[in-house]
Amino acid sequence: VDECGRLWVLDTGTVGIGNTTTNPCPYAVNVYDLTTDTRIRRYVLPAVDTNPNTFIANIAVDIGKNCDDAYAYFADELGYGLIAYSWEQDKSWRFSAHSYFFPDPLRGDFNVAGINFQWGEEGIFGMSLSPIRSDGYRTLYFSPLASHRQFAVSTRILRDETRTEDSYHDFVALDERGPNSHTTSRVMSDDGIELFNLIDQNAVGCWHSSMPYSPQFHGIVDRDDVGLVFPADVKIDENKNVWVLSDRMPVFLLSDLDYSDTNFRIYTAPLATLIENTVCDLRNNAYGPPNTVSIPKQAVLPVGPPLYTKQYRPVLPQKPQTSWASSPPPPSRTYLPANSGNVVSSISVSTNTVGPAGVEVPKAYIFNQHNGINYETSGPHLFPTLQPAQSGRQDGGLKT
Repeated sequence: VDECGRLWVLDTGTVGIGNTTTNPCPYAVNVYDLTTDTRIRRYVLPAVDTNPNTFIANIAVDIGKNCDDAYAYFADELGYGLIAYSWEQDKSWRFSAHSYFFPDPLRGDFNVAGINFQWGEEGIFGMSLSPIRSDGYRTLYFSPLASHRQFAVSTRILRDETRTEDSYHDFVALDERGPNSHTTSRVMSDDGIELFNLIDQNAVGCWHSSMPYSPQFHGIVDRDDVGLVFPADVKIDENKNVWVLSDRMPVFLLSDLDYSDTNFRIYTAPLATLIENTVCDLRNNAYGPPNTVSIPKQAVLPVGPPLYTKQYRPVLPQKPQTSWASSPPPPSRTYLPANSGNVVSSISVSTNTVGPAGVEVPKAYIFNQHNGINYETSGPHLFPTLQPAQSGRQDGGLKT
């Protein structure tokens, strides 16, 4: 949904998956006016903008000076391209001559929910748009799915149909996020905070775009090794509430989904609450050197009363810190480890255990031990933390 009250819906025209995929209908985008609940436009992508491998995974909508100055960008995951569509011209064009749209051959191995699998062909997938910069354009950030790296390009380039073949050097490669950091979805707030799913970690990460794009400036805003198995989509609404959908998709595709369990969830929480005391909360940190594609520094987030009362999980004095270590592939392809000893069921997630320094930590954290990820819940923070006022405020993650 864009800020003009229009809902953009992609019709892939696709049936099947893998070798069974067919396209009985052409790719099209349908746009609805939410004030009247009517479709106001259907645009069919011309054949020149797709190829036999095309599989469009995401849409990003860019609103400029007014509602007619609108562009949509389509990520062609398997056809390795980026399609731009102009609302005013009712016309589209394709950027395809760029290696940044392709997967990284070293990043095709995935571990999700104890399942090891390879998605080595997955190209450009998740996209986010920055706030409008001083030149009047935004920055589009994107990542291939089989990659740990983020890339960026100005929408000044994407809006120009004449630049489809000669814009290679206008794209920027940022640093890698670090191990176990495949991502399919990202979104940026109007003050430059990017959230992205981390499908290997059952988590949602963050980055403030005024900081360099390097691992020490990436934080974890929430992690749940039961409820956030494959957090497929992340959105921020006009009230700065974060919405996350999780669906356990790799379990459905590659293993046996337990239909007696809860497999689909929607979570929500205020953005300010999620980033509090993380590296993305600039109230706690000194500004670092600017990134080559960073936006101007924004005002700090206001401190206000909590917008909710229900507590999702026990209060932690600090956000969990993450360290990665290599490990052999998981011993089996089952969704959860075999029940032995005190291993927690995927259905029972309310029982907590006492971790370091007496801090109660959800037992669900143990599941990612199969991926070689260890959690430090009481270690030192990377930056000095802001000591909140003693007002009875509760901290927590995403809330169902």
